[in-house]
Amino acid sequence: MGSSIDLKASDGHHLTAYLAEPSGKPRGGIVVIQEIFGVTRHIRAVADQYAAAGFLAIAPAVFDRIQPGIDVPYTDVQTGFGYMQKLQNDQVMLDVRAAVDRVAAAGRVGVVGFCWGGTMAYLAAARLPIAAAVSYYGGGTSQYLAEKPRCPILFHYGELDTHIPMSQVDAVKAANPGATFHLYKAEHGFNCTDRASYEPASAKLALERSLEFFHRHVG
Repeated sequence: MGSSIDLKASDGHHLTAYLAEPSGKPRGGIVVIQEIFGVTRHIRAVADQYAAAGFLAIAPAVFDRIQPGIDVPYTDVQTGFGYMQKLQNDQVMLDVRAAVDRVAAAGRVGVVGFCWGGTMAYLAAARLPIAAAVSYYGGGTSQYLAEKPRCPILFHYGELDTHIPMSQVDAVKAANPGATFHLYKAEHGFNCTDRASYEPASAKLALERSLEFFHRHVG
């Protein structure tokens, strides 16, 4: 189990974050970027997974710029989408950078993001000083292909994802020929235990691949 801590972004904004610490010396840091639903039980569980694998993991509450403590039910997509639309990408990157800085003492830092957070992980790879990034079903990534990742990046997509057509996945592939891509017989949100689309075999395999990727590039 982790704990809630405070962060301060470079523009002076204060936000909370969920910090999960490994039992021994950390092998690096991992920043977990939320979906449009906030730092939910699922996002905290992801941070716990990375801490159990030896990383110092942190999930910044980027919706704190709207109001503290946002945790939207996964069935209420409209509300979550509305919160996301109120944020500027530059603001999100400031908050992610604050989280990166917080765990940088552990060594090199990787970023993993889910859904909207998967797109923000792509932007983090292009804009922030990180060692690696993993993007789970980042539906908006194709909008930002003019920005190029400056570190290794891994993409997970569901072949049955009705939110992200394969044409978008192909566009991301074409723009990032050096990246790693994995497809799963799964729907959007397949990693989340609190979604109806949760697919345990795909989630397990994606985590194994993500950990191997981070072990190689972060520590």
